[in-house]
Amino acid sequence: MEEPLLLQHRDERGVVTLTLNRPHAFNALSEAMLAALGEAIDALADDEAVRAVVLGASGKAFCAGHDLKEMRAEPSLEYYQRLFAQCTTVMLAIQRLPVPVIARVHGLATAAGCQLVAMCDLAVASRDARFAVSGINVGLFCATPGVALSRNLPRKAAFEMLVTGEFVSAEEARVLGLVNKVAAPEALDEAVAELVARVVAKPRVAVAMGKALFYRQIEAGIEAAYEDAGATMACNMMDPCALEGVAAFIDKRAPRWPG
Repeated sequence: MEEPLLLQHRDERGVVTLTLNRPHAFNALSEAMLAALGEAIDALADDEAVRAVVLGASGKAFCAGHDLKEMRAEPSLEYYQRLFAQCTTVMLAIQRLPVPVIARVHGLATAAGCQLVAMCDLAVASRDARFAVSGINVGLFCATPGVALSRNLPRKAAFEMLVTGEFVSAEEARVLGLVNKVAAPEALDEAVAELVARVVAKPRVAVAMGKALFYRQIEAGIEAAYEDAGATMACNMMDPCALEGVAAFIDKRAPRWPG
C-alpha cells in the first residue's frame, strides 16, 4: 500500500505536525495533495484542543510547487481555473486557522511551495533551504504566489523574485521577512520546537483573536484597522485569560491560565 500523501501527528500539548509526503515528486502540490491538506486544515479548524500546527515535508525538499506534469495532462482554461481556485482555498484556510501555523522548511521551496511558506504565520528554515517563484523561467508569471509574497516581502524584493525567478538563500529570506529564523540542518527541529513552545505558552483564545485581527487589519485602511483593533482588544480584555494575566502582572506572579 502507498503511504498517505499527508502525514499527521499530534503531541500531548495539542501541537499538530502535518508532513507533506510525496518525496519522490519533491512534495509537489498535486490535486490530491491539495485535497488532503485542505481536509486536514478544515478538520483542525474545528478542534479547540489544537494549539499550533507545524507544516513540514519529507524527503529532500519542502515543496516544488504545483505538479507541472499533472497540469499539462489537461490543458484547458476551466481546469486551470479550478486548480488555482482549489489552491487558493487551501492557502486561505491556513490563514483562517485560529492557531499559528509554522512552516518547517528544508531544501527547495519553489513557486506554490514558496507561496505555502509565505501563507504560514511563522517559518523556520534550514540553512540549506532555498526559495524561488520560478514560474517565469517557463513563461508563467507566479501570480498567485505573488499575492502571498507581496504581503511578506518589501515590494521591490518581491517583484524582483517574481520577474527573475532567481533563488534566495535561507538567510536572505530571513532578512527579507519570508522566514523568522534560520537554523543549521541538524538543529532545525530544535529551532521549530523552541518557537512552538513560546507560542503554546500563551492563552489560545488571545492568540486566536489576535491572529484573526492581524490579517483583517492588514487588508483594511488605517482608520478601519484601528477601529477593528480597538474592538478586538476590548473583547480580549473581558476574557478570563486576559483578566488573570493582568492580575498576575499587578501581583508580580506567574499567570495561572484558566482552562
